[in-house]
Amino acid sequence: MSDATRQAVLTAVDVLGYERPTQLRGVRARLVGLVLPELQNPIFPALAEVAGGALVQLGYTPVLCTRTAGGLTEAEYVAMLLDQHVSGVIFCGGLSAEEYAALLRRGVPVVLLNAAVAHNGGAGDPTAGFPQVSTDDAAAVQQAYAHLTALGHTRIGLLVGPADHSPSRRKVAAFTRLAARSQGGDNARCIGHALFSFEGGQATATELYDQGVTALICGSDVLALGAVRAARRRGLAVPQDISVVGYDDSAFMNYTDPPLTTLRQPIEAMSRAAVTLLVNQITGVTSTAKELLHEPELVVRNSTAPLNRQSQRGPVHSPLRALP
Repeated sequence: MSDATRQAVLTAVDVLGYERPTQLRGVRARLVGLVLPELQNPIFPALAEVAGGALVQLGYTPVLCTRTAGGLTEAEYVAMLLDQHVSGVIFCGGLSAEEYAALLRRGVPVVLLNAAVAHNGGAGDPTAGFPQVSTDDAAAVQQAYAHLTALGHTRIGLLVGPADHSPSRRKVAAFTRLAARSQGGDNARCIGHALFSFEGGQATATELYDQGVTALICGSDVLALGAVRAARRRGLAVPQDISVVGYDDSAFMNYTDPPLTTLRQPIEAMSRAAVTLLVNQITGVTSTAKELLHEPELVVRNSTAPLNRQSQRGPVHSPLRALP
């Protein structure tokens, strides 16, 4: 049969989950795994949409793998993708070193999209050879911090994801450097970690408001929306009393109340760069293993405003803690 018909049959076999005949198991399908940590955060469907469209244009079939409660783990998805002889995998989230090493041993092309993994870069590091495409988190924090200080804010807090989340660690490092150079370094203590959820943002923002912050830089738009609700629950107005900066510029952020000032990730450029790096590996084109950092853009809307001196607050001390 023709090569086109043969490839179409093999692709159908892989998509439907059938095992390939023994003599064909070494042949890779034109399937590419897109592994996402979740779908609740709008940024991940946006990344998958652009990357999936670019793959289809190049003749590849994207396979969406999303971790859900009670569903498959990322490790199980990796095993499934390897069984399907995928041509490559794009990760929009983290995996353990063991899972990365398994992919490296099998020689599967991999690109990390906004999923940089902290490592020493040594020869024995299993992640050292994977190309990475990321937003420049340090530049994002610098832009937001400069914007808020220009508005007169001096008590600025940072609200990011879990402490073991690599982009969050980068934001914390950049924020700490900036805070150390201003106001005696007091802001360096105004850092909160939360799960990437509306409720997580609300809970941790409340703790930061207790420290007297008048402005918050958030690690995602979802966290920022939680911070807005936390302010309102305390009787504070955004942006009159509290300024909030998000991160991602997810869909509909210009329709929130108030429209959210946020840092826009260049989703289109990043997703297409990840696909290009992956296809280069698949086709044997020499590709860089270094990280490609994309510059974010500060989008100023109505959730930030000049500091209201009359509503400036100091740290809130619990009367229970003051007891001897």
